[in-house]
Amino acid sequence: MKFLLQTCLLLLIGGFCFSQDSSKSSIAVSGYTELYYSFDFNNPLSNSKSNFIYNYNRNNEVNANLTFIKAAYSSSIIRANISLAIGTYIQANYTLEPNALKNLYEANVGIRISSKNNVWVDAGIFASHVGFESAIGKDCWNLTRSIPGDNSPYYESGIKLSYTSKNEKWFLSALLLNGWQHIQRVTASTTPAFGTQITYTPSSKFTLNSSTFIGNDFPDSLRKWRYFHDFYGIIELTKKIAVTIGFDFGMQQKAKSSSQINIWYSPLIIGRLKMNDQNIIAIRTEYYSDKNGVIIPTNTLNGFKTFSVSVNYDRKITNNVLWRIDYRYFNSRDNIFLNKDNHYTNANTNITTALCIAF
Repeated sequence: MKFLLQTCLLLLIGGFCFSQDSSKSSIAVSGYTELYYSFDFNNPLSNSKSNFIYNYNRNNEVNANLTFIKAAYSSSIIRANISLAIGTYIQANYTLEPNALKNLYEANVGIRISSKNNVWVDAGIFASHVGFESAIGKDCWNLTRSIPGDNSPYYESGIKLSYTSKNEKWFLSALLLNGWQHIQRVTASTTPAFGTQITYTPSSKFTLNSSTFIGNDFPDSLRKWRYFHDFYGIIELTKKIAVTIGFDFGMQQKAKSSSQINIWYSPLIIGRLKMNDQNIIAIRTEYYSDKNGVIIPTNTLNGFKTFSVSVNYDRKITNNVLWRIDYRYFNSRDNIFLNKDNHYTNANTNITTALCIAF
């Protein structure tokens, strides 16, 4: 973390020193909040949903999933962002971070290193390069996040080298990271992680993305290399209908220096119907298989093998206020969902509603 802070400071100083067009610089302050209520029909006594759900995870209570305020600076050759956040999303996803960093949603600085090409070096804490879903609910087609979305990184820390082609059809990046959703590297681990991203957008109606991660999420004494690939495509079929197709595939060593691996994978598809400017419906179906519990441990015979369907309705109230409601059903091969009688069952249903406000 100390190295990252030093790198951010050097980039910031370097950017200001070399900037020759400060008249085009700007500072913007923005914010976002999403208040939600969710009811799990299993009604677990803990009032917390299953441990693989990291958004809207409190049952039968009104709460804030994510609330943040952000300041962003941008010029022709430098950019910087800092954002502080609270909410149940923060509580669920930042449990392993030091207390001083638990509310640091974003903190990064970048400098453009080519006067002819759109090439940037960014360092700090920023949104993950993996997946099409983000922590910001209003930007996702469904209110609830997919299983692979909730169980792959939402954020990461490190250094990113990125390039955007002049026609903006290609985006390429290479990353040196502190790990799998970590601001601070795992204690007693000396291995960095690596990532890549390739995005091809030939038009506003079609996007293809390939993202990879290679790293270790354990101390050196237990080192197990993880290899992960995320692929998705977003296609606008008509002005009203769009589809997202995704597939995640991961591998991890069973033990240090072992040639044996555990695998997990997850296909999904989301269909979106824009009825008009105020009303949108989205339906998601997905399957997640993690027999050996690499990402989602269950301590059951077949591990985590779960199908889910989600039906979402959005109502745009104003340009910056969105009301959402989402019905979601899970069906698992094993009994993994705890109910109010403190027994486990293989099925689960929940309904979540939220009010999203951007300012």
